[in-house]
Amino acid sequence: MFLARVVGSVVATVKYEGLEGAKLLLVAPLDKNGQAKPGAYIVACDEAQSGPGDTVFCVSAREASHALPVRFVPVDAAIVGVVDRADREVIL
Repeated sequence: MFLARVVGSVVATVKYEGLEGAKLLLVAPLDKNGQAKPGAYIVACDEAQSGPGDTVFCVSAREASHALPVRFVPVDAAIVGVVDRADREVIL
């Protein structure tokens, strides 16, 4: 699981069976300070109806395929929620 920011969309005219109609977005994973990691972009299937600029909650690996309507399709990441607010406490 990780937080990311949506930075763009991906258009694919031909998709693997089971991914037809899936919205693909380009996301930048966030570091512990909420900043996008430079150059670390990931294509994620959007199941939360998010858009550019949104901070989102993503799952990766096998869990990503479970988030989609058709299970076990070949995806590496899926957006499963839009973040309204994230708080962090520092424990010293």
